[in-house]
Amino acid sequence: IPGSFLLYQNYPNPFNPSTTIRFELNKSEKVVLRVFNSLGEQVGILVNRVLGAGVHEVIFNSNKYSSLGSGIYYYQIIAGENTQTKGMILVK
Repeated sequence: IPGSFLLYQNYPNPFNPSTTIRFELNKSEKVVLRVFNSLGEQVGILVNRVLGAGVHEVIFNSNKYSSLGSGIYYYQIIAGENTQTKGMILVK
């Protein structure tokens, strides 16, 4: 079990068409993982449920969102009282 909450940088980055987002939870809690475009508009919700303690990986596949073009996107995780945001680059 991880000692604390941690959000990693997605890999690969830049990516096309998919990338892996990895995070660690030190306790079971509700997790919301969302993706936003550079205008701050939400383009997808990848996780919205309770997850157990441990290491988790989520695949973001841009092909599921036909309107996404090349550019900078942001992924934000809210896990209990923890919130963190990181950027990623989609190259089509």
